[in-house]
Amino acid sequence: MAAPSSSAPVTRLADARLYLCTDARPGGRDLADLEAFLDAALRGGVDVVQLRDRSLDTRDELALCEMVADVAGRHGALWAVNDRADVAQLTGAPVLHTGQDDLPVRAARSLVGPGVVLGRSTHDDAQAAAADADPDVDYFCVGPVWATPTKPGRPGVGLDLVRRVAASRPTTPWFAIGGIDADTVAEVAEAGATRVVVVRAITGADDPEAAARELRERLG
Repeated sequence: MAAPSSSAPVTRLADARLYLCTDARPGGRDLADLEAFLDAALRGGVDVVQLRDRSLDTRDELALCEMVADVAGRHGALWAVNDRADVAQLTGAPVLHTGQDDLPVRAARSLVGPGVVLGRSTHDDAQAAAADADPDVDYFCVGPVWATPTKPGRPGVGLDLVRRVAASRPTTPWFAIGGIDADTVAEVAEAGATRVVVVRAITGADDPEAAARELRERLG
């Protein structure tokens, strides 16, 4: 188990390689198993964990955020709130991730303040360039590389976009996301991504600790 880190969240985010998004019942597990699942994934090498579950009402999300924060703290990892700047503000989350259809970056920053790491989803060259140029964006994600059921109706952007973003040499940390697993993570790394976000590659694994460790090893 990693020792808790005293580094600023933005510094820790820059050092992160493996980011996990999970719902409250990863891989169909019971809600009561979420804490054990997160412990295992973080032991395996996950650096950031985001609870992303739109089926939760606000009260339940707030309660689960307390648990996620405790688990992440035990492992010296970061944890993130998805979309909800109000939930991030209420829970003291170190990371808030926003999509293109969520609050504008400036509005999200005005709500959470300067100390929270702010992430942004991007799906094409222009969005990636805008995120890289925005002083309020601390990291961005590029994808989905491959179509994924977690984002129904959104086509994959392919590895070419990953290559182009890598070739542009962003000064902002960025992650590839979407359909990435142990069989494809090496391709993504070869395309130039040094950081990845995964969902089913860990949530769908029988052994989430081993799955996370394998992803870290194949990421290089």
